[in-house]
Amino acid sequence: MSALFRIPRTPALIALLFCLFTATVWAAPAKPQLQITNYVISADLDPSVNRLTATADVTFTALEDLTAPTFELNNGLQLTKVTDAKGQPLESERLTNNSTVRFTLVTPLPKGTSTTFHFEYAGTLKGSETSPVEGIKLASIEDPISILLYAGRWFPMTGLFTNRFTSEMHIRVPADFRVVGSGTGVAAAKSLPGNRTEHTFKWSKPGFPGTIIAGKFIEPITAGNMRVYVTEKHKEYAHDFASQAEREYLFMSGTFGQPESTHMNLVELPDDAVSAAWAPEIAAIAGGRIAARNEQRLLSNTLAHQWWGSQVSPATMNDAWITNGMSRYTELMYLEDSAGKTAFQNAITDISAGALAYDTEPLTTIGRLDPFSPQFQSMTLEKGAMVFHMLRWEMGNEVFLKFLRTLITQYTDKSIHTSNVETLAQAQSNLELQAFFAQWLDGTGAPAFADKYSVFRLGDNKGFRTVGAITQDLDLFRMPIELRIETDGKTEIRRVDVSGSDSQYSIETFGRPRRISIDPENWLLKSTPDLAVRVAVLRGQQQVAQGDLTAALIEYQKALDANKNSSLAAYRIGEIFIMQRNYQSAANSFRDAQRGDGDPRWVEVWSHIELGRIFDCTGQRDRAVNEYRLAVQTNDNTQGAINEARALMQAPYKCQRNDN
Repeated sequence: MSALFRIPRTPALIALLFCLFTATVWAAPAKPQLQITNYVISADLDPSVNRLTATADVTFTALEDLTAPTFELNNGLQLTKVTDAKGQPLESERLTNNSTVRFTLVTPLPKGTSTTFHFEYAGTLKGSETSPVEGIKLASIEDPISILLYAGRWFPMTGLFTNRFTSEMHIRVPADFRVVGSGTGVAAAKSLPGNRTEHTFKWSKPGFPGTIIAGKFIEPITAGNMRVYVTEKHKEYAHDFASQAEREYLFMSGTFGQPESTHMNLVELPDDAVSAAWAPEIAAIAGGRIAARNEQRLLSNTLAHQWWGSQVSPATMNDAWITNGMSRYTELMYLEDSAGKTAFQNAITDISAGALAYDTEPLTTIGRLDPFSPQFQSMTLEKGAMVFHMLRWEMGNEVFLKFLRTLITQYTDKSIHTSNVETLAQAQSNLELQAFFAQWLDGTGAPAFADKYSVFRLGDNKGFRTVGAITQDLDLFRMPIELRIETDGKTEIRRVDVSGSDSQYSIETFGRPRRISIDPENWLLKSTPDLAVRVAVLRGQQQVAQGDLTAALIEYQKALDANKNSSLAAYRIGEIFIMQRNYQSAANSFRDAQRGDGDPRWVEVWSHIELGRIFDCTGQRDRAVNEYRLAVQTNDNTQGAINEARALMQAPYKCQRNDN
């Protein structure tokens, strides 16, 4: 499920959506067979040969009469011995197509019975070759940083993101490695023969303490509740990283209440792995993002999982929109608090595009999809965030925040169903929200609004009456809508209840209405021509992330068909041509982007940078430097653009040739 990780973003894909994984062959069982309650794991990490050797005592309860229990386990790990609670050996079958091992029991395990299996296993973990998620490094024993992330299935598991458990872990590493896990500080590292150390972590609350990160980290840097683990390469950024995290953490604590633990570890991840990961007490970010100082939103989303994911988790994949959506919306709430309303509104526009990019499945049935597919990711993250955004509009800000705090309090260390959210939302707001949840959770699509109205002058200089109707294309839609009426005098705001495809209204104002805007603050998920462009571009970016440049160009062309002046679509097409080393076509596209509608604003500065790189690649250094100078003059440092331009003014861009 989603927001456990993020794919690294290359410079060419500056605004790549926060989609986390590409497609995978893994699929969750329709109904869980068993509930794992506790682990005792002992693991040896040997980075010199990329090897993991481990034992795991797995305690679980049968949720049905079990004859063939199945556990997920990374394909790079081979079982050497498995025994039941009586010490009797168990025969297993490895299913590499979905990273599982299956056992056939001689004596069935009755429903409700608890028992413990003992696993002994070992194997080579390097890169993404054996990853349960194709192409994404989740479990790898390497120097200088080894990662054993929860979703890497480095121990026998089931119920990814839904099965809460306790754990005790004993991790042995070379003496020059530091280890980070959930439950840090249980005991000091113990020295072992052979210049090795053992680190112990205990997590006694049901949760997801399944991530271990070990590396050649410098002495941890502390700031408030934050403890930062980085390599020597990134030590100069550690204090700023900690300060940013502390500000975000304090905002979230004030908004949702204190999390389960007030101790947080900020950890550097390798740049060739995922760009972010979380676990109880852990927020891990790729070293390159830390160094570029562009990790603020990524970090806030990652920290938000201490509440939405760790403290409260989805009961099933159909409920994943709750925690994924609130993690994304927490990210936006912090953006609103720290950067202001304009930044927040711009982000809502982007999130709306993500919400509609693959909106063909109701959120309440999305659990049957691959949890790492672009559709699952976009729906649970982006549409989930928009559901909470719209709830905030319906409830009002004060009631909404009270609702969130109550939800966290009532379901701490528990799983939550969609029905629980609906029941609590109605109880906290005293609103009838059945139609709201039916529209946004059980339905698909978004309304396309239009307004038709007439203005009449009232007698005795009493002003004007506007009589009109809001129309939209979803017959069952029902929600309050905000109207902004710009008059000869002051601007008036009205709230109109919209129900069905045609809703009448009558509004009186003193000044003559000059313009009426529907939902000007973007509180609702709605279809607009501008959003259609962003949706097409977003789908194109996802195709690029999956390596299908032809499909990406088709999507970008759809965006240009919807708006021939789209700067964003032209810019993305230029990126494709750069990847194909078609420099003239790329330059033409970046010029088109600069002559377009200027939306979003960052297209201008990055088009100058890309043109400069093209000139450097074609031996025209003077023209390249001029483009970099123009980039600096925009005064737009989105994604570190000005920093990049200044660096390129000092040293020419080195073109990379694809020899594949």
